[in-house]
Amino acid sequence: MAVTADIALLPHASVNRRSLPFTSSSFISSSSSIQQLRSFKPIAICAGRKPNLRVFSSVSAQAPEKISATSFGDRTESGILHFVKYHGLGNDFILVDNRDSEEPKITPEQAVKLCDRNFGIGADGVIFALPGINGTDFTMRIFNSDGSEPEMCGNGVRCFARYIAELENLHGKKSFTVHTGAGLIVPELQDNGKVRVDMGEPILKASDVPTKLAPNKDQSAVKAKLEVDGSTWNATCVSMGNPHCVIFSSESCEDLQVDELNLSEIGPKFEHHLMFPARTNTEFVQVFSPSHLKMRVWERGAGATLACGTGACAVVVAAVLEGRSERICTVDLPGGPLDIEWREADNHVYMTGPAELVFHGSVSL
Repeated sequence: MAVTADIALLPHASVNRRSLPFTSSSFISSSSSIQQLRSFKPIAICAGRKPNLRVFSSVSAQAPEKISATSFGDRTESGILHFVKYHGLGNDFILVDNRDSEEPKITPEQAVKLCDRNFGIGADGVIFALPGINGTDFTMRIFNSDGSEPEMCGNGVRCFARYIAELENLHGKKSFTVHTGAGLIVPELQDNGKVRVDMGEPILKASDVPTKLAPNKDQSAVKAKLEVDGSTWNATCVSMGNPHCVIFSSESCEDLQVDELNLSEIGPKFEHHLMFPARTNTEFVQVFSPSHLKMRVWERGAGATLACGTGACAVVVAAVLEGRSERICTVDLPGGPLDIEWREADNHVYMTGPAELVFHGSVSL
């Protein structure tokens, strides 16, 4: 199928992140022939960076033109899904304006196809901005790339916050309340373009994480023995509204070298382990100093990703519980660093990091 794509490229160096590219300046328009997208029909794209599509074309520059806030998200053609793609440290999402309905505009099966990196748009998940409930300003729901629905996503909520700022034309330092499957989340837009999120209190009771590992520190599982793939690992289990198994060491290795792990081989064995009845996200962590950690993650329902916000939060909580770190840490992920604080005064975890626009687009379902 020959597909015509109108692509609006926003030069990275000229983007003012506080006033997102809906109101930005110049773009380049092109017509492209794109490989067949299985069940998808033609798409139109406006990009902040090169979209994840295999394009065979020549690009022709046209005069600069402004993109209005209603150019994509507010259009309502039948059978057309308008979306915006964002990423948080490479953990990428398709954002859908769903504020006019309490049910997502697409099914989990459609989300799987959209997230396909070869035959779809390509993403780790689809996030829906829905009306708020229980007194909150908005509701956030997510379908993972495998069609499952997680309770929450830390990188996703930062992208959600930037998307809401775009939809609502918010500027400067603003905060609002978001209902999620993990409870109330409060993101705050920062003046430097980053997003700080109050992630709430970590859940440490083993049965509530949930894990079947026996509690060994109060009601928590801290450095609990876990047999996986013929090795005994020391697992600390934390929930940030979604379950995490955090690994700093094994019986054969007190200090992990995370880059040496075969994540694609071992990750699924942790995710589907019988000790985790709801499956689990798994973080493998290397300690550089009490305030500097490095992690790799295997996400439940998404596999290896470049970043996981709730995972970084769980890592700092687990590091404190194991006596490996302070309460304020920089956590290095494959996609970049996040700043995490587990505040003693209120027991809440705070995450600060970026969220970046990739492109605007439309797809016929």
